[in-house]
Amino acid sequence: MALVLLLTGCSVNPVTGENQLSLIGESQELAMGAEQYTPTQQTQGGQFYIDPELTLYVREVGNKLAQVSDRPDLPYEFVVLNSSVPNAWALPGGKIAVNRGLLTELEDEAQLASVLGHEIVHAAARHSVQRMQQGMLISAGVAGLGFALSDNEWAGLIMGGAAVGTQLALAQYGQGDELESDHYGILYMKEAGYDPQAAVELQEIFLKLSEGQQAGFVDGLFATHPPSAKRVRENSKLVDEIGSGGYRGADVYKKKTAILREAQPAYEAHDEAMKLASEGDMNAALNKVNQAIKLLPREAMFYSLRGRIYQEQKKYDKASADFDKAVSMYPEMFMYRLNNGLTALQLNNLDKAQENLTRANEVVPTSIAFLRLGDIAVKKNKRNDAIAYYSKAAESSGEIAEEARQKLAALTQ
Repeated sequence: MALVLLLTGCSVNPVTGENQLSLIGESQELAMGAEQYTPTQQTQGGQFYIDPELTLYVREVGNKLAQVSDRPDLPYEFVVLNSSVPNAWALPGGKIAVNRGLLTELEDEAQLASVLGHEIVHAAARHSVQRMQQGMLISAGVAGLGFALSDNEWAGLIMGGAAVGTQLALAQYGQGDELESDHYGILYMKEAGYDPQAAVELQEIFLKLSEGQQAGFVDGLFATHPPSAKRVRENSKLVDEIGSGGYRGADVYKKKTAILREAQPAYEAHDEAMKLASEGDMNAALNKVNQAIKLLPREAMFYSLRGRIYQEQKKYDKASADFDKAVSMYPEMFMYRLNNGLTALQLNNLDKAQENLTRANEVVPTSIAFLRLGDIAVKKNKRNDAIAYYSKAAESSGEIAEEARQKLAALTQ
């Protein structure tokens, strides 16, 4: 079977010019990226809406590199995500994201160009598509692609395309793909007028950080983009060949990231509150998240976390108020809608719960939302709706699916 596929499904890599397996056509590639881009963003923190100018800046730098890439006609998009995890990723079709947690570690625009150029190559060379095809071969073409979901609070509950997008964004690249993205990303930097030496510096920084100086990096960027001494050597060799020198943009980068850096203490307080909450110290977590809110009161993420702390303390009225606040600030964010709906159900506000859970599922479907929508339908004596919701939740796995199957069986006996 594999031999037949190899003979009938080959194409030329648009970046390297080498023959490669091609089971997924370009139209499918573009559709996949477009469909999964928004839900994948949301599973990784959502957009960093506090400073829209920062996203415009990242987009401007990204487009400079995209224009000199081997696939300049891809519908590239660039977004900054509201996550402290230092990471960046690319979905098929040029859908690229960089976390604010990585931007705070960079020193100038040339280093940003290195990150974005690297991700552009992943998209242009169809690395994600190649990984999908390998998964398809391993699983004989079934839907499961063999990639692990991210280790976040909704892992295992996310369903459909959002789960696939998260898998693609967070699956580890092989060393061959990383070296290829480094190599051509450096060439793109040079062509766009940036100093390619920044790519070498970046890898040197990442290699040192991965050796234990900052463990958070290992869990973030390095989990998907493993650094190595070989990458540093190969990058240095290429820069020696093509010559260093070019635009660095340190002053511009400092100016463009000023709001982000000013907000950093608030996000650090939030992250500490998250850590305390995960350890079960809800009172200390509440104090920390209140500090974050005082420092940056227009950040929806902070109210969402405080709402979750109030949930754990069974203070549902306070939790509901905080989730209302988070939703009012970022109404598209599935997690805020989901928590708002679950809390409304605890308060027996069925209409509010149904609206929020439905809106959450429109962006990122989750098994818990389908399960609770089934419960709401039962309370409203809408048996057919309940059966449909429970059937959907039962497609997942674990405790949620088991509860859904039990409730489905009770309705259909």
